[in-house]
Amino acid sequence: MTEAVSKKELRPYLDRFDGHRVLVVGDLMLDHYIWGNVQRISPEAPVPVVNVVRESVLLGGAGNVLHNILTLGGRGILCGVIGADEAGRWLSEELKSKGVEIGGIVVEEERPTTKKTRIVAHQQQVVRFDHEKKGEISNKTEKKFIQFINDQLDRIDCMVISDYAKGVITEGLLESILPLALRRGIPVIVDPKVHHFSLYKKVTVVTPNHLEASQASGVDIEDEATLHQAGKALLKKLGCRAVLITRGEQGMSLFDKSGETTHIPTEARQVFDVTGAGDTVVSTLALAVSAGAPLPAAARLANHAAGVVVGMVGTTAIEKAMLKKALS
Repeated sequence: MTEAVSKKELRPYLDRFDGHRVLVVGDLMLDHYIWGNVQRISPEAPVPVVNVVRESVLLGGAGNVLHNILTLGGRGILCGVIGADEAGRWLSEELKSKGVEIGGIVVEEERPTTKKTRIVAHQQQVVRFDHEKKGEISNKTEKKFIQFINDQLDRIDCMVISDYAKGVITEGLLESILPLALRRGIPVIVDPKVHHFSLYKKVTVVTPNHLEASQASGVDIEDEATLHQAGKALLKKLGCRAVLITRGEQGMSLFDKSGETTHIPTEARQVFDVTGAGDTVVSTLALAVSAGAPLPAAARLANHAAGVVVGMVGTTAIEKAMLKKALS
């Protein structure tokens, strides 16, 4: 089913985003961009020589989810890990400057802050290199997270699990915090990684992309029939309320446990960069659900938001005014 919902019908939910509080639990990163231009190939090797014009540093990963929540008018709390390094200090100061409580940020001495450096020339990413150490957080850190999250549950409207498989999202953590949230009726929205799929049982919504949905369901998604098969398989596997499969230029498909399926065509007019689009989807979805939007309407708002950010280069948090303009 493709349900027609007008932009006018979506705007009241956007107006109710303000003040809703979302707890983001996940892998915090620093996104470092080096911007420049290319005019020649190196004589030393067949690679472009990038003439650097400027650099920028941004909140990435779970930090980008939180940033989107703030720029859309919500209030955010973050739970994640940093290293005892310059990148970690920058992230802490940046979060504090945005009025974010950092009581849920734990420093692990033996782990560097995850940092992704992208070199961009003429609106195209030339190369990316990562500084990171994957591996599960320590038992001590996990216990700190569980206590911190438990203390926040009476203050939040929604929880987002931002899983980049860097180590924050563990079986022990989810086994402890998901029942606590779900017993209180707090919606839980998950941006997943395939090898953790079995951990997301009973959540409200899981938002895999086309490839992740195919891999996690064991169904090669080649047409509408196999798309439906994959969506239904994931619903059954997880026992969640809904699965929202993001499908790039084909939009999104929402599978609800009620049996309803909603196909949403893409809103992207031009795609420059998909970096961070998944973060924008879960952020918008979380605030829309917090504002009382039914899931099909919440998914449509998220689709409009994603359509805006993929038209910009680099990790971008969508401003509320941008989304309002897209709905006008």
